[in-house]
Amino acid sequence: MISGGGTGGHIYPAIAIAHAWKEKFPESEILFVGAEGKMEMEKVPEAGFAIEGLPVAGLQRSLTLKNLSFPFKLLASLNKSKRLVQSFKPDAVVGVGGYASGPLLYVAQRKGIPSLLQEQNSYAGLTNKILAKNANAICVAYPEMEKFFPLSKIHFTGNPVRKDILSLEGKKEKALEHFGLVSDKPVMLVLGGSLGARTINNAMVASIRHFEEKGYQVLWQTGRIYYMEMQDHLEKAELSHIRGLEFIKEMDLAYATADVIVSRAGALAVSELSLVGKPVIFIPSPNVAEDHQTKNAMACVKQKAAFILKDDEAEERLATQVDELMDNLELRKKLGANIQKLGKPKAAQEIISVLESIIK
Repeated sequence: MISGGGTGGHIYPAIAIAHAWKEKFPESEILFVGAEGKMEMEKVPEAGFAIEGLPVAGLQRSLTLKNLSFPFKLLASLNKSKRLVQSFKPDAVVGVGGYASGPLLYVAQRKGIPSLLQEQNSYAGLTNKILAKNANAICVAYPEMEKFFPLSKIHFTGNPVRKDILSLEGKKEKALEHFGLVSDKPVMLVLGGSLGARTINNAMVASIRHFEEKGYQVLWQTGRIYYMEMQDHLEKAELSHIRGLEFIKEMDLAYATADVIVSRAGALAVSELSLVGKPVIFIPSPNVAEDHQTKNAMACVKQKAAFILKDDEAEERLATQVDELMDNLELRKKLGANIQKLGKPKAAQEIISVLESIIK
């Protein structure tokens, strides 16, 4: 059983682990457990796996009436988790973070079922920190995670990513056709996560005229929250080279066609972009625990593997930084080669090996 979710940063590693396990043990059964109404309830079935939803919800940090229902939802989720574990009888459970993983992992650990946690970030999430004490193994993507977890349980595996992005060779022509792009103009890929990033979207609005005049083709994932608003900007501007997309499902094709990538610096984004090997401008979100996105991005910048723009500088400086990369092929090649050295393409297989060992 694999549990967790809430964001793509939790869901896609979970799906990658499931695919790697199924590849090695095709006869085995896998059941996902997520939070009702969250994106895992859609993305997991799309990937070909069964999922059950729990009524669990996160505890709001601010004083709000929503918190009054928290204990009732938690109790209902624990009871449903007990029923699921009893009926499915898993040989092991995997928690990928997010509050959705809490009830199932807690129940499984109490029953003595082997459990593995996968922590994507350089700053451990609250749910994983709580579950770590009774976990058999903890797979991490960053060094120095012993400040959060017992050192004896830590395995430095990296973050598993979607299999389709591990090989982009020969996909550019198909990618150009898929997105309706031409081969003689440079392509800029802009990513703010599945929900979207306000700062990146505002920076794009401030710069879209400039990008159009420069002749850049832009694939812009606006995110679900901001899609309609950004579409209004694009329609008013009447641009021919800039495409606003709510969500890009075919990420391998998007990466294959990109000459320059602009992205937040969440753990999964950094892990994927390290394997893609393209020049990146990271704009870390300041609204995360311990500013871990800046730490993720700086790990690349220190290796001369990426550019970084502070959140409050993005609107003013994005166009200049993109131009600097678009105008310098050698710099693009250097950044792409350096970031690729940081990638861990076998992360999913290493996690499967750890999972096997705790079952045995």
